[in-house]
Amino acid sequence: MCRQSIQPARFGGGPAGVGYHDRMPEDTLFTKIIGGEIPCHKVYEDEHVFAFLDISPLAPGHTLVIPKEPAPTMGELSDDAGAALGRVLPRLCRAVCEATGTDQYNLLQNNGPRAHQAVMHVHIHIIPKPDGASGLDVGWPSGEIDHARGAALASKIASAMGDNA
Repeated sequence: MCRQSIQPARFGGGPAGVGYHDRMPEDTLFTKIIGGEIPCHKVYEDEHVFAFLDISPLAPGHTLVIPKEPAPTMGELSDDAGAALGRVLPRLCRAVCEATGTDQYNLLQNNGPRAHQAVMHVHIHIIPKPDGASGLDVGWPSGEIDHARGAALASKIASAMGDNA
């Protein structure tokens, strides 16, 4: 098993009108890990997906699952790469739970700097929640839906899906 020895690089933000994805570096920390340039504690690999332990875990077993296809956000990832992530996630979640002895965990996937994405390559965190102190601590400032606006927004989203809605 290899050992990872560097902190994640940060990339993102830019002048108004310039999206962070328009300036995505060709090589991210994760493409270097996939390519073997940076060591890691690998837990899984197939043709499309690579998974390894986070070097700054919120709890033991905190695992990052990344597509080998480089894309900064989930919305820019191909359907095939997204499906490959979806196929392996349940198995990886079960393996992390078995290995850490917990049956509770969070899946976290951030898209863009304002959404707290630090490495501009799609990645999903599997974060075990063994107790109240370890793992992800989430605040959820929920509001109430305005049903008229909700109906209009749902229609707009469905239209953006095209024939797949």
